[in-house]
Amino acid sequence: MSIPRSRPATRPRRRLLAAHLAVILAATLAAAVPSGTPAVAAATPVNLARTGTATASSVELDRADFVAAHVNDGDRGTRWSSTYQDDNWVQVRLASPATVDHVALTWPNACARDFTLQTSADGTTWTDVARLQRDTCPRTDVIAVNSSQPVSHVRMRGHKRWAGYGYSISEFEIWNDTAPAPAPSLGLLPKPVSLSENGGTPYTVNRNTPIVAVGQQATAPATYLAGLLRPATGYALPVVSQSSAPAPIVVEVGAGKGPVGHAAEGYRLSVTTAKVQISADTANGALNGVQTLRQLLPQWVESDTVVGATWTVPAVTISDYPRFAHRGMMLDVARSFYPMNEIKAYIDSAAQYKINRLHLHLTDDQGWRIAIDNPASNPSGIDYGLLTSVSGRTAMTYNDSGQLMGTELGVTGFYTRADYAEIVRYAGLNGMTVVPEIDMPGHTNAALHAIPQLNTAGAQPKPAPGQQTAPANGTGNVGYSTFDSASPTTYEFVTRVLTQIAAMTPGPYLHIGGDEAHVTSHANYTTMVDAFTATVASLGKTVVGWNEYAGTTLPANKAVVQYWNGDRTAVANAVTGRGATVVLSPAAHTYVPQKQDSRQPLGGTWACGGPCGLDRHYNWDPGTFIPNIAETSVLGVESALWGEFIRRVGQAQYYSLPRLIATAEVGWTPQAQRDYADFITRLSVAGGRLTVEGVNFFPTADVPWRQQAIGRSGTVPVGAPAGATWTVTAPGLRSTDLAATVTWSDGRVEALTPTATREPSIPAMQINSAFTVVSRRAFGTAGTYTGTLSVRAAGLAPVQAALTVTVRAA
Repeated sequence: MSIPRSRPATRPRRRLLAAHLAVILAATLAAAVPSGTPAVAAATPVNLARTGTATASSVELDRADFVAAHVNDGDRGTRWSSTYQDDNWVQVRLASPATVDHVALTWPNACARDFTLQTSADGTTWTDVARLQRDTCPRTDVIAVNSSQPVSHVRMRGHKRWAGYGYSISEFEIWNDTAPAPAPSLGLLPKPVSLSENGGTPYTVNRNTPIVAVGQQATAPATYLAGLLRPATGYALPVVSQSSAPAPIVVEVGAGKGPVGHAAEGYRLSVTTAKVQISADTANGALNGVQTLRQLLPQWVESDTVVGATWTVPAVTISDYPRFAHRGMMLDVARSFYPMNEIKAYIDSAAQYKINRLHLHLTDDQGWRIAIDNPASNPSGIDYGLLTSVSGRTAMTYNDSGQLMGTELGVTGFYTRADYAEIVRYAGLNGMTVVPEIDMPGHTNAALHAIPQLNTAGAQPKPAPGQQTAPANGTGNVGYSTFDSASPTTYEFVTRVLTQIAAMTPGPYLHIGGDEAHVTSHANYTTMVDAFTATVASLGKTVVGWNEYAGTTLPANKAVVQYWNGDRTAVANAVTGRGATVVLSPAAHTYVPQKQDSRQPLGGTWACGGPCGLDRHYNWDPGTFIPNIAETSVLGVESALWGEFIRRVGQAQYYSLPRLIATAEVGWTPQAQRDYADFITRLSVAGGRLTVEGVNFFPTADVPWRQQAIGRSGTVPVGAPAGATWTVTAPGLRSTDLAATVTWSDGRVEALTPTATREPSIPAMQINSAFTVVSRRAFGTAGTYTGTLSVRAAGLAPVQAALTVTVRAA
């Protein structure tokens, strides 16, 4: 099985345990897989520390609110804190000796960088269980103990503090058993409007399965489905217009086929033992049904190479459609460029969640990313090629203090017209409409740096002495640039650019930015924005702008206000006074460069006064966010990824996902049907699928990510190493967090070591790869042998997967 780090986007498809134990108990990880089933967990585990007695080597400032008793009081709002030395410990004496399965240490801050967990049967002689070094804080460490004999004491002995303060632990949990396996979940994201699980025998895709496309518009979604399924199944899956073969997959598109009143994107999905039927009024509706069917298949369907899974689909009946028409993602390619293959990878990672708008922020102060030809009519003699030959070579660099912005300099580059056409095509194939943004009248330094004719008296910043254009600026500063409202060249330039962008863009929208024009006077701002929006309207497009432009004379009933921050009343007035609609991107709920976890070294905190976690991106209501407007005036929601420090698609995925999935559900599922606890349960299933796809997502701490495993059967001669191989997905875990054993049908048991091509690291902005477990045992006798892998992380129920090795005579 191929589990790539990042998958080349060449076809219409794919691309720590730091949770509190309460989350682990709620829903752990052993989901059923085609090749094996979770081991049966014992009775509900008990936290033995709750009835124990805690003591410590020291207490910070001898304060009563920092004493050791706080580590086992069951209150995460209290803590033990030590004095400011590395050599400190805290321990819990159990009420009576007991065997211990695992320990969970919750560090609210002042974590240990290096510590040892110890146990003792008498409080005098200690046994080292594990020594751990960690690079993130705050966190929760879950440590396997697996004591074979009862112990009476468990101790954390610190070796190195996080910084100048002592150690702080809010909960020291000592558990006698693993958590139970979680309840099964289909893991559908976003949550369908109507879903019935019908039980009974599931549908199975096999090598003779045809995909039948009924209706002229059905061919594209049916072909997309075939492209998704062929690599992992190895099946031909022909797309045909009719078939008498048993158990087909039917994709039917035609008037009245989808849910009534939801023709644009609604679909029906029916799965029985004998047939899969996707029905919709439009190709996009059918594509939404395809994405749901994709999630109902085993996660291994996302592999680039053939997997020996049983391709079952549970029997369900679904009727589904979106709450909002616009479910978007904005990618800032101006501050740091994303080559076309990375754009495709970003599309792939989002399309499966029914994101249907790709907003490309093509220009800003730091760079210009789209090629513009010299027009036939060019009164000012502007060389439009300079936009990319000059400002296509600029990007984010350093801040005003000379510090590097991000892990590397911003990436330079630009899209040719052919590149842009391919992005539009590929986005459309995945159900997305491209919304191009040319940001103005502020955020225009890249244009001013490239084009001498734009540097007239009212433009800012000014060229340096002896220069014709404004200097390049790679800092993250905003609000310092502006076009000249009194110069005819400004309007000539903008008209030529927008005309070409409109011609290249089949979608109905052109975005003109309009934000953070701090050095542009109000009068000059409205003069320019009124002219720019009128130009867009004259080109037959609907204008979109950030909410600062809400107070201008917007084209009546043909404008969209994209809210990100500030005055909501002005947005409401644009709706009631100009007939505008609204796309919501409030920073606290959609800005993914904001930290999602305090352990992240990079990221903003201004929007939420701290991390803007997954819950903040999920728990809000777009229908009531803007006061005094009807929900029908809300076009939808959009996640925003800015490029001040984020570089390349891997980092873009790490900051976007899974928060982008939250935004997708906010935009799709009715408000009354959304629940955060239910969402993270379904999301826990998606982690393995994303791993197989090679998507670099963030392992959010309060999501109980599930493990899955599958084995690859094979044949070897007598005496040769079997090379029996299992693949395990376990988001957020290191290889050292997993213990693996294989039990063979001949009675032999092997302890094996899982390996990964990439370990998780929050500072390095990377999720772990899938793990590989390999048995190289040789068999001395011909026959068929079954090997059952059991893999377990501390505190979690093991997951199992079986394979067979056929040993032939030499």
